Amino acid sequence: MRSNWKQRLKATKKAIDRRGLLAAAGLTAACSSGTKPAAEEEMPSELGSAVSAYGERSKFETTKRLVPDLKRPQIGSTTTPLADTEGMITPASLHFERHHAGVPEIDPAKHTLLVHGLVERPTVFTLEDLKRLPSVSRIHFVECSGNSGREWKSPGAGDVQKGFGLASCSEWTGVPVKLLLEEVGRKAEGKWVLAEGADACRMFRSLPVEKVISDGIVVYAQNGEAIRPSQGYPLRLLVPGYEGNTNVKWLRQLKVVDQAYMAKDETSKYTDLMPDGKARMFTFVMDAKSVITTPSGGRKVGGPGFHEIRGLAWTGRGRIEKVEVSVDGGKTWKAAELQEPRLPMAFTRFRMAWEWDGQPVEIMSRATDESGYVQPSREELTAARGMNSNYHYNGIKAWRVKAGGEVESV
Repeated sequence: MRSNWKQRLKATKKAIDRRGLLAAAGLTAACSSGTKPAAEEEMPSELGSAVSAYGERSKFETTKRLVPDLKRPQIGSTTTPLADTEGMITPASLHFERHHAGVPEIDPAKHTLLVHGLVERPTVFTLEDLKRLPSVSRIHFVECSGNSGREWKSPGAGDVQKGFGLASCSEWTGVPVKLLLEEVGRKAEGKWVLAEGADACRMFRSLPVEKVISDGIVVYAQNGEAIRPSQGYPLRLLVPGYEGNTNVKWLRQLKVVDQAYMAKDETSKYTDLMPDGKARMFTFVMDAKSVITTPSGGRKVGGPGFHEIRGLAWTGRGRIEKVEVSVDGGKTWKAAELQEPRLPMAFTRFRMAWEWDGQPVEIMSRATDESGYVQPSREELTAARGMNSNYHYNGIKAWRVKAGGEVESV
């Protein structure tokens, strides 16, 4: 593969050199004829826009979240255009949204966090109080448990955004929950923590105290600035690797208790109905998942020849250790290159060189994480859990590249 790269690079360099000579010849001809070269005509002749108080992207960049047409838009979601993002960080403005009662408008000067229950010193923290405490900044993904849910019953999400866009990755800054529980003096019998939000539906979830102590953060900043209202401004709970709804937004209280409370948001919803009629509960961890973003559904491969297959992988169990790619419908697999750094419970980019001969093919990826967990095929997943669930789908996703280069979902 290295020799192929060198050959392509050499051929490309020759082409560039030739274009440079032609451009130079054109410039000479233009100067001698008294006309302006095309390159000069493209240069701006007037001063550009003035400096601004808050940066905006170019008007030529149109990537955006997908907003569904909902009768009650306060109860719904938007999806991240994963196939159009670069690197591992999702811009805050493109981070997916999922709301149960709309986005509340909260004055940070009036908002407080109550930490109480089975503790020695129940305490109310203001945002100013929290910002005075030692903070941490960590990169983690957040994924809605319903991400890829349509794949259970009718596989064939048209594109990456529709099928996988309820997942995003950011740098989060805030106070470790461990520090707050030490401040209030958690009692030994306090084995669970109830987290409640300040939105109209009062979203709240029961969480094992070991997890929130080891990884939990009360977050007030995202990607270097205050978290946005749609992400929980002014405070949200971050529970890395756990399903999205446990990362309670607009956080108003943490109550230490001795058992799970079987709340409405963990009984009527966010359970996995099994084939025997029983439901799995507290299935917090988002298992290893990967998706090829280039080429992917709704897009087109630009003809036979060299291409690079690219995608994203993530897992709630720690780091991604391996991603394999198949270009023959799963008959054979080849290890892809993983982009560093590979961080626990964060997006990992993968890529693999691919020579397409122009014939129809099915391409797919599968991830393996540091716990040894291997992303299952759809057949393996449905055989184990049936097809009655709406949550935690992480089966292997295939895309079909047609002879004309069009890519569609399998």
